[in-house]
Amino acid sequence: MKKILIPFVFIYEFFFALPILLSLTVFTAIFTVCTIPWKNSEFVHKEQQLWSRMFYWLTFTKREFEGLENIRPGQSYVFVSNHQSLFDVWVIYGRLPVVFKWIMKKELRKVPFVGTGCAAAGHIFIDRSHPKAAVESLERAKKILVNGVSLVIFPEGTRSKTGEVQAFKRGAFQIAFDMNLPVVPISLSGCNNLMPKGGWLFRPFTKIKMKVGEPIDLKPFFNEEATDGPTVKQQQLEAMEYVRNKVIEGKEW
Repeated sequence: MKKILIPFVFIYEFFFALPILLSLTVFTAIFTVCTIPWKNSEFVHKEQQLWSRMFYWLTFTKREFEGLENIRPGQSYVFVSNHQSLFDVWVIYGRLPVVFKWIMKKELRKVPFVGTGCAAAGHIFIDRSHPKAAVESLERAKKILVNGVSLVIFPEGTRSKTGEVQAFKRGAFQIAFDMNLPVVPISLSGCNNLMPKGGWLFRPFTKIKMKVGEPIDLKPFFNEEATDGPTVKQQQLEAMEYVRNKVIEGKEW
């Protein structure tokens, strides 16, 4: 972006886009709290999607999506995505055509309105610093994966500074292993250019891409006769690395 445009972009973002987005965030949080009994309904999900899409429109983001047809309505999935930017949340929320819940770090629970809205929506907060609490959070996550409700997680655990896909953590995969659910890789590109890690201002007219891969059945990775811990763990690691490679491949389309 040319330096001469930076002051105009700042004025637009700070005095126009940001107030609108903050107001919509507060409204969506209140709406979500008021609709707790219907938190898994399509109607509530559509309103939350509209909130997310406003971020696309007000940032003049160029968008490209592929693979949404791979998702079958009524089927529960575990979606795993690479994590480049805060904007990743709005990209996935705005376009994924199924009701789903996030697994998110517990610190987000303290964000005004956002934390309250996420709790009301049934999203799962996880405390990675306490293994026992983390396991309890994953057990709660399993209970929501019924009637077509899915789960979305960033298995890297944090945003990548370079855009490279980091090693995956086991949490989301353990749920998929235990519940025999397909894992769906999501590949995001361009979000780190739109809103880099550590920054709050966006770069308008940035192109972002989201590719939804084909569901992956994890059963072929496991030998049912293997029961010893090291062998099972190795099989799990191989399955995780396979999914990670699919996420990486999707970023190259």
